[in-house]
Amino acid sequence: MTELNAILSPGMLVRHPLCPDWGIGQVQSNIAGKITVNFRDQGKIVIDGNRITLILVFDA
Repeated sequence: MTELNAILSPGMLVRHPLCPDWGIGQVQSNIAGKITVNFRDQGKIVIDGNRITLILVFDA
């Protein structure tokens, strides 16, 4: 898991780097490199933190 993904915790806002059309997502959980994110325009997705580095959003 990348260093940024390791610090993600529930409530943080993120974007998927390869799917910007999904919109902003809210981290639901981060367990053993599996990050569950609820995206506004896509729904709940489980992301492998070893393969994808999510982009942290500070202003939403």
